[in-house]
Amino acid sequence: MKEHEIQVRVRYSETDQMSVVYHGNYVPYFEMGRAEWLRNKGFSYKALEEFGIALPIVSMTINYKKPARYDDLLTVITKFKSHSSVKIEFDCEIRNENNELLTTAYFLLVFVAINSGKPIAPPDYILDVLKD
Repeated sequence: MKEHEIQVRVRYSETDQMSVVYHGNYVPYFEMGRAEWLRNKGFSYKALEEFGIALPIVSMTINYKKPARYDDLLTVITKFKSHSSVKIEFDCEIRNENNELLTTAYFLLVFVAINSGKPIAPPDYILDVLKD
């Protein structure tokens, strides 16, 4: 499965004075989507960290199409795009209950050894999952 979906309900505290989701609050929605994509594949950020691996974002692009509003039920779609020796890429989108496209995003993350802070190749068990 290259794609995974989660749903998130917009909380009042995530909106601004215009009653729309503040632009910075989309990043956590996308992070939840990536974390659940990984969990659905059989591993988690927590497990990676326990094995001494971090997965920081090194580049992201977010395009806002339409606003999300308080109490909207959003669907966050995370799509595995590709991977290389140390990098993994995701395309993501957020849709509302009417299936309208609200936001798109691209994320580039790098596997990093926590003890050295240097890029590393992902473990074989992760490579196996990414190949499926």
